[in-house]
Amino acid sequence: MLDAGAMFGNVPKALWSRWVEVDELNRMDIACRCLLAQEFHGKNILFETGIGAFFEPKLKQRFGVKESNHILLDELQNKGLSEHDIDYVVLSHLHFDHAGGLLSAYEEGVNSHLLFPNAHYFVSSDHWQRACNPHPRDKASFLPHLNQLLQDSGRLILVSGHSHELIPDVRFEYTNGHTPGMMHAVINEDIVFCADLIPGKAWVHIPISMGYDRFPELLIDEKTEFLNHHSKDNNRLFFTHDPDYSVASIHFENNKYSTVKEIKEFNQEY
Repeated sequence: MLDAGAMFGNVPKALWSRWVEVDELNRMDIACRCLLAQEFHGKNILFETGIGAFFEPKLKQRFGVKESNHILLDELQNKGLSEHDIDYVVLSHLHFDHAGGLLSAYEEGVNSHLLFPNAHYFVSSDHWQRACNPHPRDKASFLPHLNQLLQDSGRLILVSGHSHELIPDVRFEYTNGHTPGMMHAVINEDIVFCADLIPGKAWVHIPISMGYDRFPELLIDEKTEFLNHHSKDNNRLFFTHDPDYSVASIHFENNKYSTVKEIKEFNQEY
């Protein structure tokens, strides 16, 4: 759960309160969703890992993390997989609510360790520089011990181009408005991973940004280009933070991107 005012930036409460409900602390529910491509060209690929269960109790309460166990590992088990079966983990960026699931669950007096021991971890090279040298404004969003674990693993791959030979039928786009070097995976020219450029359906509206965005005006320009491009290609949007909808198609109406066709369940086979 995060402060709704922060999630909607300079949008007044009179407007955003039409879209979300808040608790007594003004916090709204958000998802921390990741995507599994199972047996995709013979590999199991995770696109992000969610927030995980690494928080100590005080921070867990602050951010409204309700589950005590590592939900991602449970869901993988439901698919007949374990952390050892993941070949690649593709990370849009390294903020804790997108990459915290790389860490083992909190245990008092025990340092968290890196999960997915057989996986290579893909991170944008530009974003890696930001994660290792954060600005005071976004320093709290990163986990320095996670950066060190990734570097020490010997399995960190820094990506700078639009494709990588290890992952066919996945290409990468980059934006800088939310955080420098955020990486968007486009899977099979069908699903595009929006990450925090468009956290959920409400943020499809062009002028809306988050208080967490480093460069809001740049983000709005990038989002406009992103939606123009992907609507022409009929790509679907994958939302990490919308609590209700994981995938949506883009709907253009009255000369603006104001609504989306909502898809509540997503299980696509290629």
